Amino acid sequence: MLIPHRTSGVEESVLPPYYQRILASVRQAAGPVMARQVGELLGVDVNVRPKLEPLRGKLVRRVDRGWPRKLPDGRFTPRL
Repeated sequence: MLIPHRTSGVEESVLPPYYQRILASVRQAAGPVMARQVGELLGVDVNVRPKLEPLRGKLVRRVDRGWPRKLPDGRFTPRL
């Protein structure tokens, strides 16, 4: 599995570098962030929806595996 489920003892360093950058972007934000803000931090052209949607999908898949957390309003926060 390319992206393992987050469990105790599993460090972020096991993730591929791009996913580490995504999580670092969520973590460095002052508060909860939208996928658009993460895209801006990563240098994605956020005005082009076909470039932003894959990033949103990556964030959601990371949520499913326990890495970041998604709030009901659609914003993302790091897991503590």
